[in-house]
Amino acid sequence: MSEHVETGTIKKFLDVQSGISKTTNNEWKKQSFVISNNGGYEGKEQLFCFEVFGVEKVDNLTKFHNVGDEVTVKFNISTNEWQGKYFTSLGAWRIEKLSGEQNASGFQQAPSLSANEPTDLPF
Repeated sequence: MSEHVETGTIKKFLDVQSGISKTTNNEWKKQSFVISNNGGYEGKEQLFCFEVFGVEKVDNLTKFHNVGDEVTVKFNISTNEWQGKYFTSLGAWRIEKLSGEQNASGFQQAPSLSANEPTDLPF
């Protein structure tokens, strides 16, 4: 799997989504955030909506990052099929501020859904 990287400004944090896995009875959390790289076609703003999955990752997202921060996001791209529809996700596994500060917000490998993980998600 190749590593994908995007750099830009955090524009927005979306609401946290959470639930309880039907298979493991564990809590899960997911949060999306939007960055703009301002370097798109003909200099037009390009938006990217990334997501982090996992209780600790969601808790750390807004603890260490704010709207307006310049960041580099390392992520995986995945597509899931559900009832004939396809959903593509940009799963962030590391977020670094461009100021060169190193903090505890770096995420490890992005989770992948497997037979042992929540299957009550709609994809």
